[in-house]
Amino acid sequence: MSLTAPTGATQKLSAALLAVGMAATVGIALGFEHIGGYIPCMLCLEQRTPYYIGAPLMLLALLASWLKAPAIVTRGLLLAGGALMLYGMGLGAYHSGVEWGWWEGPADCGAGAANQDFGGNLLDQLNAVIPPSCSEAAGRFLGLSFAGWNVLASALWAVIALRAAFKR
Repeated sequence: MSLTAPTGATQKLSAALLAVGMAATVGIALGFEHIGGYIPCMLCLEQRTPYYIGAPLMLLALLASWLKAPAIVTRGLLLAGGALMLYGMGLGAYHSGVEWGWWEGPADCGAGAANQDFGGNLLDQLNAVIPPSCSEAAGRFLGLSFAGWNVLASALWAVIALRAAFKR
C-alpha cells in the first residue's frame, strides 16, 4: 500500500484513537507521579517524550484527515506517530532490561531517594530532589514495571498507527 493512497475513515478514527490513547498513557504516568507520589527516574522521564510529541502529532493527523489534506500528509503523520511509538517501545525495553539487571543503565542515572525536608522554599525543595536509580523499579503490577507496561502500550499504539498509515 502506498502512502499516497486516499485516506478514509480508518485513518480518521485511528488518528483520533491515537491522540486520546497517547495523551491518556502519558496522563497516567503523570498521575502516578503527581498524585501517587512516584518519583520518575531519568529513563522514565525520557520515555514520555514520544507521547509528548506523538499526541499533538496525531491531532494534526486527525485535522489533516478531516480537512481532506493530501493523503501523504495524513499517512505521513500516522507513520511518524508509529515511528515515535516504536522508539518509545525501544526505550521501555531498554529500561526494563536495566531494571532486571540484564545490562547496565546510563551512568548519569541518579541513585537515592527524595529529600523529605519540607522546610524552605519551593525552589530549594525542587533542587533537593534526587531522582531514583533507573535500575530499581518503583513497583510492579502483574510482574511488569512501569517501563514494562510502557513497552506494551507503545507497541499497541505503534501497531494502530502503522496499520492506519498503510491501510487503504
